[in-house]
Amino acid sequence: MSLVARVELIPGFLRITDDGGAKHQIAIADVLRAADIPALTYSQVGAIKTLANMVVVLIRTLIDRQILNESFMENDDYDLDAIIESIEDMGGDYGEPDLTVT
Repeated sequence: MSLVARVELIPGFLRITDDGGAKHQIAIADVLRAADIPALTYSQVGAIKTLANMVVVLIRTLIDRQILNESFMENDDYDLDAIIESIEDMGGDYGEPDLTVT
């Protein structure tokens, strides 16, 4: 029996690597239908921004408590600048996170 060792998201696919090193690629379209995805409403967009800002608070707290440093995540794949850029692309603000949902 093989166990899943890694799951990667590749545009349009899930790549699953088992503990034996074998890779399997599954088309997302085969497992996901448009009917399975709820429509994103205008009111939920603000919640995404708030969620991004909650991640900011968590990251800043973990860095402040010296649990994380500015280079973190598995194998140094991401650094703080990349995380900040992603958060700001979602509408969040690393410098002044607002946790209200609008």
